[in-house]
Amino acid sequence: METKVVDKASIGDVQSNIHYPSYKSFDEFIDIEHLRSLNHYISNKIKRRIQQSSDSYFLNEHRLDESSPYAPGAREIWLSRTRAGTPYNYLDLDRPELWEPTADAAEFTLLMEFVSKLPFKATGRILIIYDEGGREVPAHRDHERVDICNEFIWLRTNLNKPFYLLNERTGNKAYVKSYSAWFDTVNQFHGCDAANGLNFSIRVDGVFTEKFRSRIPKPTYNAASTPSLWACANGGSGAAN
Repeated sequence: METKVVDKASIGDVQSNIHYPSYKSFDEFIDIEHLRSLNHYISNKIKRRIQQSSDSYFLNEHRLDESSPYAPGAREIWLSRTRAGTPYNYLDLDRPELWEPTADAAEFTLLMEFVSKLPFKATGRILIIYDEGGREVPAHRDHERVDICNEFIWLRTNLNKPFYLLNERTGNKAYVKSYSAWFDTVNQFHGCDAANGLNFSIRVDGVFTEKFRSRIPKPTYNAASTPSLWACANGGSGAAN
C-alpha cells in the first residue's frame, strides 16, 4: 500500500532561501506581444458589460484585515465553470476534468485562443477580474492549505492594474511589473490598490505541461511556496527581501 506523505508545515514555514514578497514573471515563457494585442479587444468587451452590471462580485474570504470588505466591488467574468452537478470548491481550480467553458467564453474567443497556447496540459478555472470604480482589493490569501500548489498564470494586457504581493510581517510590498506572473497565494498576501479607469487581469488555472514543470524547482516542504522558491532562486524575478 502506498504511504501518503503529509506536509505538516504551517503557513509561513518555508525554506530559508525563500523570501516574501515575491513572484515569478512568466513573460519569458509566453507571447507577450500577442497578449498586449488583446488589450483593446478585452477592454471594449468589458466596457460593454459594465453597462449591464450583471457580472458577479469578487469575494475576498481570507483577508488580512477582517474588517475590510468581503465584496470590495471588483467584478468577475467566468470563462469556465465547474460542470453541471459538480459543486464549486476552490481547491478544485486545477482539476480540468471538472471544468467546462461558459457561454461568456464565446464572447472572448480571441482570449480563449491565446489561453490555448499557454504552457498548460489542460486548464481548469479561467477568470477575468475587473474594476473601473477606483476600488482597492484588500490584501488576502486565496486559501490556507500549504500542501497545495495551484498551477496558474496571472495575466494582464497592460500595466494599469497596481497589483502587489505583501509580506504582512514586514509590511514590504512587491508590485508586479510584468505582464504575467505566478505567485504563492498562501504564505503571502496579495491585493490591488485603487486605480483610475478600467483595470483588469486574467487568471488561468490548470495543470502545466510536463516539459514546463521540469523547469520548476520544488521545495522540500510547503508546496504552496513553490512559485516563490522559483522567484528567489539565483535572485530571480520579483524577489524582494
